[in-house]
Amino acid sequence: MASSSGNDDDLTIPRAAINKMIKETLPNVRVANDARELVVNCCTEFIHLISSEANEICNKSDKKTISPEHVINALESLGFGSYITEVKDVLQECKTVALKRRKASSRLENLGIPEEELLRQQQELFAKARQQQAELEQQEWLQMQQAAQQAQMAAASASVAQQAGSSQDEDEEDEM
Repeated sequence: MASSSGNDDDLTIPRAAINKMIKETLPNVRVANDARELVVNCCTEFIHLISSEANEICNKSDKKTISPEHVINALESLGFGSYITEVKDVLQECKTVALKRRKASSRLENLGIPEEELLRQQQELFAKARQQQAELEQQEWLQMQQAAQQAQMAAASASVAQQAGSSQDEDEEDEM
């Protein structure tokens, strides 16, 4: 890949991926290391070419994200129209795999418990939480009542003591 930027040299397809594709495509053929390197460079250049064209198409349509349609249009404009049918098939396959993966990662499905049972369990937990909250509020109310009664009793005791003290003062004054 001829490039003036040093950063582009780091952007290549991993050799292991290319080696695997070569073995799967040509299982009975030996491929020299320099030929493998050439394939890596060609793949990298091809991807760079398609992505640059797709980016230009994306920018012309005032979009900020390259979509599959931009890539397909880039293939067509660069003369690779014969690949479009296979690209669309692979795109559909990728979407199907991604959808299955999203569904498989759903926590509810992984539990193996029917949704109705989960809903019932949730309702039980809500009821239990409401019961606990009601009990807590009842305890707080009882404590407030006890505190109020103690305050009344203390006030009554103080009042009785004050009355007793004032009547004793009156008795002492009478004796004098």
